[in-house]
Amino acid sequence: MKLVFAALTAALALAVPMRAEIIEQVLVKVNGDIITKTELENRQIDALRQRMGQQIDPAALQNDEELKKLLLEITPPLLVNAIDELIVVQLGREKGYRLQDDQFKAWLTDMRTKNNLQDDQQFQAALKQEGMTIDDLRRSVERNFLLSRVQQDEVGSKLTITEEEARQYYQQHRNEFVEPATVTLREIMIEVPGATQGGEAGVNVAAMDDAEKEAQAVRARILAGEDFGKVAADVSDSASKANGGLIGPFNMNDVSESLRKMLASMKPGDVTEPLRTAKGFQILKLEMLKESAIQSFDSVRDLVADRVYEARQQSEMRKFLARVRSQALIEWKNQDLKKLYEQHVATAQAGT
Repeated sequence: MKLVFAALTAALALAVPMRAEIIEQVLVKVNGDIITKTELENRQIDALRQRMGQQIDPAALQNDEELKKLLLEITPPLLVNAIDELIVVQLGREKGYRLQDDQFKAWLTDMRTKNNLQDDQQFQAALKQEGMTIDDLRRSVERNFLLSRVQQDEVGSKLTITEEEARQYYQQHRNEFVEPATVTLREIMIEVPGATQGGEAGVNVAAMDDAEKEAQAVRARILAGEDFGKVAADVSDSASKANGGLIGPFNMNDVSESLRKMLASMKPGDVTEPLRTAKGFQILKLEMLKESAIQSFDSVRDLVADRVYEARQQSEMRKFLARVRSQALIEWKNQDLKKLYEQHVATAQAGT
C-alpha cells in the first residue's frame, strides 16, 4: 500500500515532508471526521480501473505519463465526492439512521444470490479477492444506505413533477422519444448439405447448384401466386418455417448495410432473388416496413416523468450539497489537495 500511495502522490506532485514512520496520514478533516491517504488512494485506483478497464500496476503510475495525466484529471472530483459523501453520512447519523441487522442480511442474501455466491467458500474467496472483510462490506453497505436515505429526505421527497412540467420537457426534447424504424420479413432457407474432404469442411459444388435451382423454383412458385408463408412451411430449412417464415420486427439500426440498401428499393410484398448465405440460399419477402416516428406524449408519459424527475433531482442535489458543504468545517492538512479541491468546486459552481 505504501508503494501505491507513493506512486500516486508522486504523479500528483503532492509533496509531503518526510517524517518518522507514520501509520496513517490524514489529508483533511470534515466536521472532525477524517479522510486519509489510504481512502484517497483507493478511490484513485478504483477510478483508474473503471476508466481503463484493467488492473493498475502501481509502478506504472510513477513512469507512465498518460496515467499521471489521468490522475490529475480524476483526483479533484474524487476529493469533492469524498467530502460530500462524508458530510451526507454525518447528517444521516445525526438523524439517527442506522442499517439494521435484518436489512443487511436481506441485502447480503440478495447480493449473493444475484452473483451466484451461495457457497460460503466462494463468498469468502470473493471478499478476499477484493481485500475486504464482512465488516468492511457492512460498513460500505451502511454508507450507501445513509447516502440514499439523506438524499431521499432532503431532495427526493420534496420533488413533485407536474403534468405541465412533463409536457414542457416532452416538447423541448421530442427527439429523445423517437420510435426507431423497424422491418418485418418472411424467409425461406434452402440449405446446402455440407461436404468434407480429408476430414475438413468443403464445398459440394453440385449440391450448391442444386440448392440454387431449388431456390429459384421456390421463388417462381411464389411469383406465380402461391402464399409465401405456406411455401415456407412446406420447403424452408429454417426454424422460422413453423411461423410461416416470419422473422422480426428488427430495428433497422441492427440490420446490415447491404440489407438496408436492398430494402430501400422494395415495397411490402416484394420478394428478393435467392440470396447466397453461409448455409445456402435465402429468399426474403418484405412483410412490413415501419418508419421511425416521434412517440406520442401519452405513450411515453412515465418515461418523460422519470427524465424530468432525474434532471430535477440532480439539480436539487447539487444545490443541497453546495449548501451543506459551505456549512461544514473543512480543515486541510495538505495545501496542494486543497487547491485542487477549491478549483474544482469553483468550476462546478460557475457551470451551474
